[in-house]
Amino acid sequence: MTKYTIKDIARKSGGFAMLAVDQREAMRLMFAAAGIKTPIKDQVLTDFKVNAAKVLSPYASAILVDKQFCYDEIIKQKVINKNCSLIVAADEFIPGNGIPVDKVRIDKKIDAQQVKKDGAKALKLLILWRQDEDPQERLQMVSDFNKICHDAGLVSIIEPVVRPPRVGDKFDREKSIIDAAKELGDCGADLYKVEMPLFGKGESADLLRAAQKLNEQINMPWVILSSGVDANLFARSVRIAMNAGASGFLAGRAVWASVIGLPDTDLMLKDISAPRLQHLGTIVDEMMASR
Repeated sequence: MTKYTIKDIARKSGGFAMLAVDQREAMRLMFAAAGIKTPIKDQVLTDFKVNAAKVLSPYASAILVDKQFCYDEIIKQKVINKNCSLIVAADEFIPGNGIPVDKVRIDKKIDAQQVKKDGAKALKLLILWRQDEDPQERLQMVSDFNKICHDAGLVSIIEPVVRPPRVGDKFDREKSIIDAAKELGDCGADLYKVEMPLFGKGESADLLRAAQKLNEQINMPWVILSSGVDANLFARSVRIAMNAGASGFLAGRAVWASVIGLPDTDLMLKDISAPRLQHLGTIVDEMMASR
């Protein structure tokens, strides 16, 4: 059995320049916010994701897709560049309390062996981390997920994202990101996808210190995501995170969010998003070469 490793989703430099298009209801909200007439049909999301995969995958070491809206079409149309690896989201989002993602569980509809046959090399699991919820439940879910991945010879990517507690209103995002890393940073996964400290804002020295604290807690390669970070600050965030020990990024919004709702989507992806992704990939290679 072929067993994939993180090298199979990396660039030749060993760094990661990975694109995410697995956003689901969050992407629908983005289209609505861009002024697209509601209700936003599923096909609008599917078309955007497939177009983004087609236009941008030549510049990514891997692309993360979701089963709900785009996986089938992306496989059917064979739009992913041959040099770009496929990652499949294996998380099922459960809405509640007025938000699209209130809980997450492993998506049992994802057949690890089948997606591997289709060309996937990794699975990704979102973990919502709340300080007042049972850490053992999270650790068990991650353990189950790792087993699914490794039994199939796939790379295991976890994505802890912090949320305010269920009870009370005290929420220290920065402390929570560190606490989540303490809990999950040595859980047996292959790659840790993490939120950028301080939303990528502020002085470089402060960001570097925060990222170094994070690095101390994660006992596996790690990459940053771009949600919550201003697209204009994301390239700097990648440099700083990699200075602290990160190995690149797995990001979507910083690459393509600005073209949502614009006319001529294919053209906008080519003119705006592709150069942005190329630039980020160059940064990753430069930072890896300097090590």
